[in-house]
Amino acid sequence: KLAFSFLVFAYFGGNLMKEGPVAERVIKVFADFKSVDPSEIDLKSTFEDLGFDSLDGLNIIFELEEEFDISVPDDTAQQMGSVSEVIEAIEELLANKAS
Repeated sequence: KLAFSFLVFAYFGGNLMKEGPVAERVIKVFADFKSVDPSEIDLKSTFEDLGFDSLDGLNIIFELEEEFDISVPDDTAQQMGSVSEVIEAIEELLANKAS
């Protein structure tokens, strides 16, 4: 996985925002929610960096649940504080759903 991530990182000129379909879809949801270009959403961006308050955080979780046809448990949602954490959590929830 590390080698793959490095290859993707190198291919996209160091921009890991295009790491995979889940990442792309998460970033698109964030960008649509903020009405900005996806290139403005960074993996390291926190909800605070993006100007999200608690209601925005809830709404983005609802949007993600709809996008990925999943249910995000409250304890998982509370641990999501950045774009990369959201991507990791969604990937884990999707993997659990598939098994």
